[in-house]
Amino acid sequence: MSGITPQEIKREFFKSNLGIAGIFILTLLIGISILAMLIIPIETFQEWNNPGSWISYPKVAVPIWVNLFLAEKIPEHKIIEKPTIQKMFQGEVNLESHQFGFNYKYDDFPNDFIYEYSSEYSGSPLLQISIIRPDGIKLEILSTSLPYSNSKTSHNERIFSTDESIKKKLSLQSEYFGHDLSKLSAEDIIFSQTQKNEPLKGDYVFMINLYGVNSDNQIKESKLIIGGKAFGVMGTDELRRDLAVGLLWGTPLALFIGLVVSIASVIAGLLYGVYAGFKGKKTDEVMMRFNDVIYALPALPFLIILSVTISNSIFLMVGFLMVFGWVGIAKVSRSISLQIKTRGYVDAATVMGQRKSKIIFKHILPQLLPYAFASIAISVPAAITTEAGLSFLGLGDPSFPTWGQILHDANTFGAAARGLWWWIMPPGVMIAITGLAFVFIGNALDAIVNPKLKR
Repeated sequence: MSGITPQEIKREFFKSNLGIAGIFILTLLIGISILAMLIIPIETFQEWNNPGSWISYPKVAVPIWVNLFLAEKIPEHKIIEKPTIQKMFQGEVNLESHQFGFNYKYDDFPNDFIYEYSSEYSGSPLLQISIIRPDGIKLEILSTSLPYSNSKTSHNERIFSTDESIKKKLSLQSEYFGHDLSKLSAEDIIFSQTQKNEPLKGDYVFMINLYGVNSDNQIKESKLIIGGKAFGVMGTDELRRDLAVGLLWGTPLALFIGLVVSIASVIAGLLYGVYAGFKGKKTDEVMMRFNDVIYALPALPFLIILSVTISNSIFLMVGFLMVFGWVGIAKVSRSISLQIKTRGYVDAATVMGQRKSKIIFKHILPQLLPYAFASIAISVPAAITTEAGLSFLGLGDPSFPTWGQILHDANTFGAAARGLWWWIMPPGVMIAITGLAFVFIGNALDAIVNPKLKR
């Protein structure tokens, strides 16, 4: 191993198909991590377990690409936030109109619809909601006055299709339909054909009109949600969270945990083992007995106890993993150090009066660098899977959307029994792919460090 130069390591590494495959996968993971940090706000960490932040999303929705493989298209969840706004004056009456247009092309009815808005007004303006269907029929959905106010005030509200007043208003317009409306929900009535209870496909326009006598009356924020059963690239979970966000943020978190734990563990084990082997005698004996004590501790049960009794912080977990990760490296580096210190150039350096620290850092540690690189690569998957295992058991940090935490939530809500495969498979596949990348890199480096492994 002493005769291997960095250039030779690089040349031999890129001759390995496993090494190239590992670098390719790792490059993709780094690209995903950069993308996640650029497009997803860091505030997601605070919002991940806040149900109010995900209220606009559907519950346990399948990924939208599932529709590519289905004969009957599942309704996609639509969040329309940019209406067409018109302002008009009719005598003393001021009208502000928000119009939401969308195309409905699915073979099932939507789950619901929600209109969210905030307004500023004085007096008691009239809010009317209606819809123009693809067949030209205009249905009145709601007509209500906002709470009276003498002075200018702000008002926020969510209007749900489950409101009984909406169902009653639609039932009074039954002359347009040739089938019974009594057992239909409001969204079923709005989106059904006139002669049969099947979805009417085409272009719809939701119209929200605010009438008042004060020209300062206005709708400041306006959003229409058409509830569907498919949403996003990776669907949603029971808490309405977008799983694509969790999977993307899980990538930099997994790389952070794996690399920090493995690099710190390898450096600590390398220095500890080399120093013990170089010093020898009683120092070596005492240091190795301490190493044996740490090595004998059952890591996973001990980590569980520490997580329960002290804290389940992700940073404290990383520290715990470092404590148990260095002992195996120390044993191997000590045995290599015992071999290197008997070589002639080490004896010559000692005779010339070089300091022991200089001998260690100049003559011994450089010989172990190829082994260190291989150990770092091989140690990363162990750190990632350990964190995922602890999180799956409910002992992880719930404020961070790690892959293990996503699997824990899936297990808590019975995703496997309910057939919610999009909640289970993607994080499991990401853990496997990340581990595979570092295993490939580690095996390629190991074949260079240990020539006996080469063919």
